[in-house]
Amino acid sequence: MIIDCHGHYTTAPELHNQWRIDQLAAFKAGEPTPAYPEISDDVIRASIEENQLKLITARGTDLTIFSPRASAMGHHEGDQRISAEWTVACNNLIKRVVDLFPETFIGVGQLPQSPGANLDETMAELERCVTELGFIGVNLNPDPSGGKWETVPLTDKYWYPLYEKLVELDVPAMIHVSASCNPNFHATGAHYMNADTTAFMQLLQGNLFKDFPTLRFLIPHGGGAVPYHWGRYRGLADMLKQPSLDTHLMNNVFFDTCVYHQPGIDLLVKVIDKKNILFGSEMIGAVRGIDPQTGYYFDDTKRYIDEAFISDEERATIFAGNARRVFPRLDATLSAKGL
Repeated sequence: MIIDCHGHYTTAPELHNQWRIDQLAAFKAGEPTPAYPEISDDVIRASIEENQLKLITARGTDLTIFSPRASAMGHHEGDQRISAEWTVACNNLIKRVVDLFPETFIGVGQLPQSPGANLDETMAELERCVTELGFIGVNLNPDPSGGKWETVPLTDKYWYPLYEKLVELDVPAMIHVSASCNPNFHATGAHYMNADTTAFMQLLQGNLFKDFPTLRFLIPHGGGAVPYHWGRYRGLADMLKQPSLDTHLMNNVFFDTCVYHQPGIDLLVKVIDKKNILFGSEMIGAVRGIDPQTGYYFDDTKRYIDEAFISDEERATIFAGNARRVFPRLDATLSAKGL
């Protein structure tokens, strides 16, 4: 079985996207939010069948862990109310996709974060996602200010109520920023990578997993710069008098395979323990073109794992075993189906 841990609904219907534009325009004008539009099942079905499903079928993935478009979360836009309205709309749409294609997708939710806001709305939506929508995890934005980094580090006790709820529900969080409103940082080329690397360093500096030994974070995009600079982080842990990374972080932190070339994947599987790597493609995501050097799509990441110099047992772990371990509710769902 092949489980893609990182898929986004980047092809959501235009009616949904236009409502977001209208919602923000109404907020700026001081007017009420317009009613959410009627979107038929046929429109949603077409948006999936002509895009993700076609590529999933061609590439041989069995199940995709599917969440709202990350760059469109836009936590820095509007206020807490606007973020909550948008988040509910996005999560409800993911639920409809999962209901239409239950054998292909399983849901992960967006959270209604907002700069300076407390976490009450965030925890309420987390609980709704898991207990009402049947989602198996959420995406947590470490920088809801959109590239300004105005929020405290992930190890600050500001976040603890959310972590307590994640542990209570036994779901992981993917650490995933949204769009950048800072022109210094291109969203997918710089802001995403910066955030992945920053999150890992924040965790290294703190002792979060002493307080939450079962909390699990998935850092996407291959862990940002971390695997490439693994020696730097091992050395920093030593300088900062922290335990070895193996025990300090790597029972709780996992990386995906959204690295868009073979040498990058080869480095990832050589440096990082295979138990910490989950197959992911981010498809249809940040880099959509065809690599002229290979003739294949950059985000066809299954091809890279197929070619990696690892054992068949390790390959199976990366393709499915680790996802079932990190997402216990996914494992329970599949086990109930006899899978």
